[in-house]
Amino acid sequence: MDTISLFEKLLRFKSITPDDDGALDFIQEYMSGFEAKRLDIDGVKNLFLVKKFSTGPHLCFAGHVDVVPAGDDWDSDPYEPKRDGDKIIARGTQDMKSGVAAFLNACLGAKDFKGTLSIILTSDEEGDAINGTVKVLEFLKKENFLPDFAIVAEPTCEDVFGDAIKIGRRGSINGVIEKIGRQGHAAYPEKANNPIHKIAGILPYIAGVDLDNGDGSFAPSKFVITDIRAGMEVTNVTPGRLKMMFNIRNSTKTDKKDVEDFVHKYFKELDYTLILNQSAKPFVTNKNSKVVTILADAIRDITGVKTKLSTAGGTSDARFFGEYGVDTVEFGVINDKIHAPNESTTIKEVEDLQRIFSKLIENF
Repeated sequence: MDTISLFEKLLRFKSITPDDDGALDFIQEYMSGFEAKRLDIDGVKNLFLVKKFSTGPHLCFAGHVDVVPAGDDWDSDPYEPKRDGDKIIARGTQDMKSGVAAFLNACLGAKDFKGTLSIILTSDEEGDAINGTVKVLEFLKKENFLPDFAIVAEPTCEDVFGDAIKIGRRGSINGVIEKIGRQGHAAYPEKANNPIHKIAGILPYIAGVDLDNGDGSFAPSKFVITDIRAGMEVTNVTPGRLKMMFNIRNSTKTDKKDVEDFVHKYFKELDYTLILNQSAKPFVTNKNSKVVTILADAIRDITGVKTKLSTAGGTSDARFFGEYGVDTVEFGVINDKIHAPNESTTIKEVEDLQRIFSKLIENF
């Protein structure tokens, strides 16, 4: 099956997280010659495919077959790919069945590889991501079979196909502060303890503040307030409690302890509680890593584009590889319509992505 036919086949699976709609069964059968291992957990489907060609490095391609719900405002059936010239429209075209189709055919077409090729696919990337790729990597760790290098085929390009490889990601720290006060009548503020008034003077020192200076790979870690709520939506009662939520996309220079210390510095005189949760840790792959340089060369050879190395954006399953010290990059089609109505990509991008992956395998 050519890459575009495979791509359209994958798009027809209504694989809304965590239901793969049979996509992984199809892929397992399609990938003839690869040994398959299923790791299905609590409704999440995971597939590990592997083929050892010879001694040498273990290179893994990774991705997900699940998609977010289509939502409204589509001009066509989101689960029946529609062609519009060179464009294909359907849910999952960019995020990320284009990448999956490209690396499946690149791996299937590999005639010789000086090492081991493997593939990790999950149906739980767009959801909680607790029973997906992370569980497969835990299994591979126990089997002493973690890859040396990984490519996650998420959409990474910005303006022109080939213009960006992600060599790392910022972490993500989520926090909830509760300031305890004492409810009262608005006419008698001296008898109450209004938490809104208490934190008003603090906000200029924390809202949008950089917690570090960043470095050559990462922008500064910024304290971003996402929600503040208090009171009963009436004008004559002052609140007895205030909740403030925040998020920090952190570089390697800031961790949970730093955030805790930062909050305490400004709230220590107040009665407050703090809950912190790190949903992703930052990682970065050395720009001189073999997987970075060979991928960049393959992009230039196929597209003529000199790619930049980036750590921008949110989180992806690449973070799980990073935690195990695997040299990991992300590369895929242009990212400008993910999760949106009429999500689309072009036939040329998908075909060129497969060519790039094939060339990388050949030159690795």
